Amino acid sequence: MNVVAWYAVGIFAIAIILIISNVIDSAVASLLGVAAMVWAGVMTDVDAFGLVDWNVMAILVSVWIIASYFGRTGIPSWLSVQALRLSGGRPGLLVMILSALAGVISMFVDNVVVILMMAPVALPLARALKLPVTPLVLMIGFAANFMGSAMLLGDLPPQMLHSVSGAEFGDFFWQLGRPSSFPILIVTFVITLGAMYAYGFRQHRRQVVDIAGLGIETHIPNRLFATVVVIGFLATVLAMAFRQALDVKLGFIAMTGALSLVLILELLGDRVKAPDFEEILSELDWRAILFYIALFALVGGLEKVHLLDALAQYLHPVFTESYALGATLMYWATVPIVGIVEHDAYILTFLYTIRDLQAEGVPPWPLWWMMLWSGTLGSNLTVAGAPALF
Repeated sequence: MNVVAWYAVGIFAIAIILIISNVIDSAVASLLGVAAMVWAGVMTDVDAFGLVDWNVMAILVSVWIIASYFGRTGIPSWLSVQALRLSGGRPGLLVMILSALAGVISMFVDNVVVILMMAPVALPLARALKLPVTPLVLMIGFAANFMGSAMLLGDLPPQMLHSVSGAEFGDFFWQLGRPSSFPILIVTFVITLGAMYAYGFRQHRRQVVDIAGLGIETHIPNRLFATVVVIGFLATVLAMAFRQALDVKLGFIAMTGALSLVLILELLGDRVKAPDFEEILSELDWRAILFYIALFALVGGLEKVHLLDALAQYLHPVFTESYALGATLMYWATVPIVGIVEHDAYILTFLYTIRDLQAEGVPPWPLWWMMLWSGTLGSNLTVAGAPALF
């Protein structure tokens, strides 16, 4: 490697260490890393801007805006109350229902948003059923993180997969003549919830709960507002599913959906009593958005000096000798690493590496799926790997 390549490796490593250690904010650490790469000559400022996948950023921000309105409809609180009624006061069953609910929502909404949406309404339920709060919240976080990769919308890693490999909405259901991410994760999610129930939650005794005294919404305050938001959300998802027929970027579809929803709510005014758009914008996690922007530039810097291509050439003999062995080693080596290292950075790095392996004649698709699953599932090991759990 030349001197510039060593600069890139050193800067990337320092940035990741700062992100893991949380000495400074992760967004600041990653942006400083990008600035250092530019000043060190790894890439130009124009390169850094161009390396960011703004299509993915548009998806992320747009879906977050819609999800923020959804969180204000009262539907999450109403669903939690229905989960309590369905459980019949059995704490273990309630945990499983709330976890399943978090998993389903996270297929459409970023898992960080799901945690912030579900945890506040789960806390009074836990107290009412005399259930320890920590296991319940951890299960919600685990479920949201688990199912975030079932579809293209839910989390950043599947959107990064779309960016690198070109995977479309339908590919997450069925690809190359076989079941894909959605059916596989659904089956394993159900099995895992069953195991968790048998292991940790089944023994809790049934409780009698006064639902009216919980202090959370037991009904949807404004049905018109909720209806408009849900229809807007579903219309956006449907349009994204037909992206290829519409022949526009997913980010543009998501942004159109978000802006259309904002416009309709503004025109309806007091009839829906929607929060101000400025209030919705203030609730977005702009630090996370800046971190994701910097992440693309940081990993792009490694690609710029051909480090990921060199890594692909190094790994190539393993896959040519035994593809199954190479894939298995990659999967199980990833799981413990992303329990410590921020999983988005790791996944993006190796998605590019697998793309470079394709140039060496290694079939990429099984590896791309395995990297997506091992990277997201392995990040559940600790609170350091996934922002949702943190």
